[in-house]
Amino acid sequence: MLSRLFKAGEKVLFNLVNKKDLHMASSNTENPPKVQELYELCKSTFTGKAPPPASMAVQKLCSLLDSVSPGDVGLEEEAQDDEDRGYGVSGVSRVNRVGRWAQPITFLDIHDSDTFTMCIFCFPTSSVIPLHDHPEMTVFSKILYGSLHVKAYDWVEPPCVVTQDKSQARLAKLVSDKVVTPQSELPVLYPKTGGNLHCFTALTPCAVLDVLTPPYNESVGRSCSYYMDYPFSTFAVEEGVKSVEGKEDEYAWLVQIDTPDELHMRPGSYTGPTIQV
Repeated sequence: MLSRLFKAGEKVLFNLVNKKDLHMASSNTENPPKVQELYELCKSTFTGKAPPPASMAVQKLCSLLDSVSPGDVGLEEEAQDDEDRGYGVSGVSRVNRVGRWAQPITFLDIHDSDTFTMCIFCFPTSSVIPLHDHPEMTVFSKILYGSLHVKAYDWVEPPCVVTQDKSQARLAKLVSDKVVTPQSELPVLYPKTGGNLHCFTALTPCAVLDVLTPPYNESVGRSCSYYMDYPFSTFAVEEGVKSVEGKEDEYAWLVQIDTPDELHMRPGSYTGPTIQV
């Protein structure tokens, strides 16, 4: 009897050990977190220079980035604010895009290196990142949740510059002026195309996952500059600029300004899966 019980116990123990080994093997072969996949792809793709537009590498990265959800980076979609909390696009003033309800934008740093940066911006309703540039950079942006109004320009080449009241205004062409959501086509801006200068206005609580390559670096000339946009007619007649290709409302004069006082941003803690570098 004891012999049979001993053998039966051995069999049960053997089965338990096998199941544990199988479970461990299964766990080890599970897919890595989406954010880890994104990091690995960025690491193998980016060399410190902006990738060429429409390349296979760009398409592959866009496809992966577009599949990232809020839960993949430790976020939960925030509840919509009351309707009277937001502007609506028509209520956004060119001079002052921030309302009395605006709260600080939270910046979450996921990864930062010499070749690329991965980060998240969490916007309360009506918060704004003013018009700014990305010199010699490519930026991939994934709207994780919410609705965001984006207005973007590219510089007109060759440069068209006028001087007004000791300030220089440079001509830019409007590339985008629309609302984007998680279902929108993933926007990518390049050094000279795609809307390298843009501003964001949150119409609802929203979050944006950004990949920037190469990242901002003041020591090599990649510093962030802010601008105010003025209608084409503001300077064109006075300076003798008579015509442009297309409609005049597709163009604006951009004047560089100091970092706007209304830009409120604070650091936050990234709570998604830890990246294995």
